[in-house]
Amino acid sequence: MFFDPTYWLFLGPCLLLGFWASSRVKSTFAQYAQVGVSSGMSGAQAAAAVARAGGAVVTIERVGGFLSDHYDPRTKTLRLSPEVYDGRSVSAIAVGAHEAGHAIQDAKGYPWLGMRSALVPAVQFGSRFWILPILIGLFMQATPLGGLLMLVGIGLLSVTVLFQLVTLPVEFDASNRAKLVLAEAGIARTDAERHGVDRVLGAAAMTYVAGAITAVATLMYYASLLLGSQRDG
Repeated sequence: MFFDPTYWLFLGPCLLLGFWASSRVKSTFAQYAQVGVSSGMSGAQAAAAVARAGGAVVTIERVGGFLSDHYDPRTKTLRLSPEVYDGRSVSAIAVGAHEAGHAIQDAKGYPWLGMRSALVPAVQFGSRFWILPILIGLFMQATPLGGLLMLVGIGLLSVTVLFQLVTLPVEFDASNRAKLVLAEAGIARTDAERHGVDRVLGAAAMTYVAGAITAVATLMYYASLLLGSQRDG
């Protein structure tokens, strides 16, 4: 399939978009990691303040890895990378506050977050195994079983696509909540700091947009293969 020109027609632009988004978020984070905040808060302190202002009770932990920050709704825990947990920069408070935004969503019963959490078990299975029935189905596409296997694989892939699409409103809403509280609580005190927060979170948002576009394009590609095999059959 990687030698299929149609594959690159569907996925080539998406891969370029994903590379650009990943590079942009890293470079933007690095840029604003050098810019201190007048409040003097660390990312962990900003996350705690934002969560508290939004009515969320959370535990905040330091975890390894670069930009490995996430919120675990099962344990009500914010896990922040060292650069964010300890950093006293625009980047650190932006990312910390964003993750606290997820905790606020959880505390407020934000429906899109609940839907995303409910999809996690199915996505963990589907994202690992969807390609296997599709590949086997392609080798057996001249038989009825081949078409059925491809359909199963596409069904598993569809769950992952749905997860990516549901992730978009969750991430944008978390950033909006974070920016609002950072401004209202005086954590991002100056226009320059607030602009930096916008830049950091905007760059991060593009990685989710790129992921969703790539997932949809992948689904369209394999769906086109299934339709083509049915026509040929």
